[in-house]
Order: sequence, then C-alpha cells, then structure tokens
Amino acid sequence: MHIHYISEQNSILNHFLAQIRDVNIQNDSMRFRKNIERIGEIMAYELSKTLEYKNIEVQTPLGIKHTTTIADHVVLCSILRAGLALHTGFMNIFDNAENGFVSAYRHHYDNDDKFEILVEYQAAPSFENKNLILIDPMLATGQSIVAVLKKLHLEQKPKEIHIAIVIAAPEGIAYLQENLPDNCHLWVAALDDKLNEKNYIVPGLGDAGDLAYGSKL
Repeated sequence: MHIHYISEQNSILNHFLAQIRDVNIQNDSMRFRKNIERIGEIMAYELSKTLEYKNIEVQTPLGIKHTTTIADHVVLCSILRAGLALHTGFMNIFDNAENGFVSAYRHHYDNDDKFEILVEYQAAPSFENKNLILIDPMLATGQSIVAVLKKLHLEQKPKEIHIAIVIAAPEGIAYLQENLPDNCHLWVAALDDKLNEKNYIVPGLGDAGDLAYGSKL
C-alpha cells in the first residue's frame, strides 16, 4: 500500500485541520461541514496529480490550445454518514465522477467496548477498471474500511483503490497495510498519536458524524 501524508508540508490544509479540532469552533456544525468540504477539495487536488491524463485540443476565441485532461474514470464512494461532507469536497473537484454510498458502523453487541463492524447498505456503480476513491474522515482501527471494501464486491477489479482519510491513527494504518492489496493508495491529511482504550483517535476531534450532522441515538 502506498501512503501519502498530505499535511507534512505546511499549507492552508493545516489551517482547516486546526479548526475542525478546536472545541471552541466545533459547536458550529455548518462551519465544521464546510471545513471538511474544503479539506476534501485539497485532498482531491493532491490525489489528482497521480491520475492519468490525455492530450486534447481546445478551441479558444483566438486559436487552438494544446493541453491535457483526465483520462481515468473516477468513482467516489463515501461511508455514511460522516463521509458526506468530505464527499462533497471531492465532487467539487472530480465533477464528472460517478458516485456511490455505503453504510458502516460500530455495533456494540454487549453494550461494552467490544464491537463488530456492520455494513448494511450500498448503492454504487461498477468499479471495473476505474479509480475507486473511498472516502471516510476518520481511520481508527481500520476495520470499517476493510469491511466496506469487501461489501463493495471488489472482484470487479478497480484499476486502483484510493482511500481518503482526514485523521488517522497508526494502528488503523497498520491494519490496512496487513489486509488490503498492493494497488491501494492511502491519503492521510493528518496522522495522530494513537487509539485510546475505547479505540477512539487521540487527540482526534471527536465524532465527525455528530459534529457535522448532530448527535444520534
């Protein structure tokens, strides 16, 4: 698996990352969603540099311009519900992409810290020979990503798999390295310290879905 750490070089990305973590700003859910969307746009731009392009000619009012355009077919697929704002940022850049959605959540079957990942819904196009970009703000244990990719029937053979994460824990990255194929690219906006005893990212930012869309039962 190829790993890309986007925030290693200072840019406006770090400004938005600081704001989504700040407890004094997080109570503004609209601002939180917008910042996640902006982070998605930045990540999509960085990811676009690795895609294949083709030469084209564009007719301008004064002549012909020789330039390039994306040759790859892109499918954006977000994990509900936390991935929706990040998905919007990617759509703002990849405006010709196909789109898919899948649900995944932690099911605490004994009402304690133990859980299993349940994936219960999917609506997605074919990935055959396309670049699949799987979108989720948080990478904690990594189990959700692996479970979702299995649910998406990857016998369709995507050309490449890109996983876009805003905040990741080292444990989750290690789990993906052990369980995903070599043609995967992991895009991480920020790498955090660790998981706590409840498998939440520290320092993290809290529950991205709740911060974007309100608390759930």
